[in-house]
Amino acid sequence: MSLFTKEEALRYHSVARNGKLEVVPCKPFRNQKDLALAYSPGVAEACRAIYADPEKSWEYTNRGNLVAVVSNGTAVLGLGNIGPRAAKPVMEGKGLLFKIFADIDVYDFSINAPKPEQVIEFCKMLEPTIGGINLEDIKAPECFEIEQTLIDTLDIPVFHDDQHGTAIVSAAGLINACEITGKKIEDLRVVVSGAGAAAISCSKLYVAMGVNKGNVAMFDSKGHIHKGRTGLHSTKTFFAEAQKSEYKSLGEALKGADVFLGLSQAGLVTQDMVKAMGKSPIIFAMANPDPEISYTDAKAARPDAIMGTGRSDFPNQVNNVSGFPFIFRGALDAGAKKINEAMKMAAAKAIAALTREKVPSEICDMYGVKELKFGLDYVMPKALDFRLLEWEAPAVAQAAIDSGVATKKLDMTAYKAALRQRIDDAHKRLHAHLDTYDLSMI
Repeated sequence: MSLFTKEEALRYHSVARNGKLEVVPCKPFRNQKDLALAYSPGVAEACRAIYADPEKSWEYTNRGNLVAVVSNGTAVLGLGNIGPRAAKPVMEGKGLLFKIFADIDVYDFSINAPKPEQVIEFCKMLEPTIGGINLEDIKAPECFEIEQTLIDTLDIPVFHDDQHGTAIVSAAGLINACEITGKKIEDLRVVVSGAGAAAISCSKLYVAMGVNKGNVAMFDSKGHIHKGRTGLHSTKTFFAEAQKSEYKSLGEALKGADVFLGLSQAGLVTQDMVKAMGKSPIIFAMANPDPEISYTDAKAARPDAIMGTGRSDFPNQVNNVSGFPFIFRGALDAGAKKINEAMKMAAAKAIAALTREKVPSEICDMYGVKELKFGLDYVMPKALDFRLLEWEAPAVAQAAIDSGVATKKLDMTAYKAALRQRIDDAHKRLHAHLDTYDLSMI
């Protein structure tokens, strides 16, 4: 059952002040001196200092806490290629999540740039202004070229969340699912429905964790991706070349399989397919908004299954918001030039580790449950678990330092304490600001 009506959703985006974000000063503007410091002539001192030492831009501007969310609207949510104007509400929403979960400021850009080279050139031109780029809702395979080119070119973190956010959070769930079921990562046989950005990234991260590439059977709209297929993009060839045989159908591949990863469309998996999977199957059916098989149907077919979806109304929600705000927080605070594999793996492990901790009552209250306990129906933290900031951001920052992409050193004990205080202070400011609006119509 939906939590809201269409009318409520449209009111939310239009009442009091159109959209979901605004720019608010963080320095005083009470008198002539304040304005002279903010602009002319005082601003000239900051300009001169940065001209003399470009690295001072991190000190005298907001770059170190500013992320650009960039999309061309070619692969939006479950809506497809709806274009940049229709994509903008999503980008604003991403900005809201960055702010409330990690106190990161965002400029959102929905751009008229259908070609990869256009997106790349636009992002290159942003580098003097921002501290990181979150690519969003850009279709595959173009998204792979765009992200990799920017990673190779720019000295700021670039992260395509549609790829890596889902991969990192689901990897955390997979780590815990293996612990619960007693399965070994290296022995898993994985069946993947979908071969877009998220499916490719999830599968590659699982391989980096120890899954045998030959044990990953991936299906696109034309069927099983195997050696005999021609005209495949290199991202698909990576998996095709490792296949020892061809599966004629998704159902055939699922027989005896340990893991099902779904990033395709609703209704592709039946209860009989789930029944045919191996002992204690791990099922992450994440088609949006309706999964390849519903939680209810999967659990009815296999009560021993660990079942996760992208939905918040069932256990084990695989939600990108458990990843990207905290990954960028750690990357920005460490002055990282990249978000590399070590940082992604650190994020996944931190999320997995947090799941095993005792869950505070206030988080349980948010979800209307008495308790949340590590097990079949709790293999990853809830999206609103406020502790993610203190667990994940420091892990990412430390991985950046250890892997040599950071430009700063951090005292991790002090850093963790500062993060909690930072987000508490940010929420106080945000709530006080919201109180200035009449939001009674929402």
